[in-house]
Amino acid sequence: MNHQQLTQFVNATWDNQIVPSLIEFIKIPNKSPAFDASWQQHGYMEQAVQLISNWCQQQQLQSFHLDIIRLPNRTPLIFMEVAGHQSEQTVLLYGHLDKQPEMTGWQDDLSPWKPVIRNNRLYGRGGADDGYAAFASVTAIKALQEQQIPHARCVIIIEACEESGSVDLPYYIDALQDRIGQPDLVVCLDSMCGNYDQLWVTTSLRGLMSGELRIDVLNEGVHSGQASGVVPSSFRVLRQLLSRIEDETSGQVLLKDLHVAIPTQRCEQAKVAAKVLGQKLIDDFPFHGKTKAVDLPLDELILNKTWRPALSITGVKGIPPLESAGNVLRPFTSVMLSMRIPPHCDAEKALQSLKQALETNPPYNTSVTFTPQKAAAGWNAPTLAPWLEKASEEASQQFFGHEPVYIGEGGSIPFMGMLGEKFPQAQFMITGVLGPHSNAHGPNEFLDIPTGKKLTACVAYVLQEHYKK
Repeated sequence: MNHQQLTQFVNATWDNQIVPSLIEFIKIPNKSPAFDASWQQHGYMEQAVQLISNWCQQQQLQSFHLDIIRLPNRTPLIFMEVAGHQSEQTVLLYGHLDKQPEMTGWQDDLSPWKPVIRNNRLYGRGGADDGYAAFASVTAIKALQEQQIPHARCVIIIEACEESGSVDLPYYIDALQDRIGQPDLVVCLDSMCGNYDQLWVTTSLRGLMSGELRIDVLNEGVHSGQASGVVPSSFRVLRQLLSRIEDETSGQVLLKDLHVAIPTQRCEQAKVAAKVLGQKLIDDFPFHGKTKAVDLPLDELILNKTWRPALSITGVKGIPPLESAGNVLRPFTSVMLSMRIPPHCDAEKALQSLKQALETNPPYNTSVTFTPQKAAAGWNAPTLAPWLEKASEEASQQFFGHEPVYIGEGGSIPFMGMLGEKFPQAQFMITGVLGPHSNAHGPNEFLDIPTGKKLTACVAYVLQEHYKK
């Protein structure tokens, strides 16, 4: 491989083709089905599918085939296949094209569907999470073909339901099982990076449980002057119930079924990552005012957000906005609980444990219901093969100028757990461009363009080394 030629090709493709296409991609308000029940009627998902499919076909890869697969009552899936060079091995590359909803808090000159380039960063919803993946995957393969460097058979899957929990994906994997084959390497470009200075490889992913917790105390609201002191406040009951599952002082989740033993290797990798990141691990969050982080050593904070359960309240119902807040004791309070769970945790068992803790013997015999919405298991990568460890090291040094870092991730990619079970012998390279302040799912999401270029080159290098192993 001519590294300089590879870099020049990747950079030119990003500048001349990928960035302009991502600008058009960001303009499409293609929200995932969980956030747009009328996605079929709106047609935005079809626009995104056609944009990506057309671009990939225009690249004229050798021995390339693309299909848009449509199972009944499912979101579409883009399936691409590139024949290998005298190799029976298969590499599976993965990304998604659906997006999170708008979210509030965008800067005045930015918005989710308005692409803006500033300081080599492309702002807008879905560029970094994860619209670039299809473009980068195809470009990495084409960069090898430009130098006549052999590679294994490559299958690229771009789904349209990831932000909704990949609920449609298992049906496609089953339907396409014969066409996919048995991949021995999986490359996923839907993860985070701790900085923009080196290759970050994700070693684990937390799972996710969510559900609605509702407390009913009255059939209708009552004047607070009459009822307070006699009728228990639904909000007070909520506080008591949350204290059953979380220590409000430390944030520690109290249910043992939601904890696992953390592998020694992951603890050691957390220490290395903590040294690389230093105080930036904390400082890169947009804390308001004098807000401080949880008071723990940096490596423990990394384990907190990658290998320990954590509770978030992501939605509320039954509480009026401030301008409509009358002196009424409200009849109910309902909140959406989002519980991150560690790898190896039995998601269904944990969900039942959570439900039992919340609903058993409710305070004041109030009507308490916890209605689960989803339960997705976490994932822990298999031991890294020597060839992949060596390839990652060389790629990071060559294209970033620094060694790679291995770290767990606090979010979920349901597809990885699914693949881990289906292909237990496969190696995994999970990485991404979502670094500090890139703010996936939140306001002011951006893609760091130089990182996208370097990551694409790293993928090409790993594909070369996979073929040589």
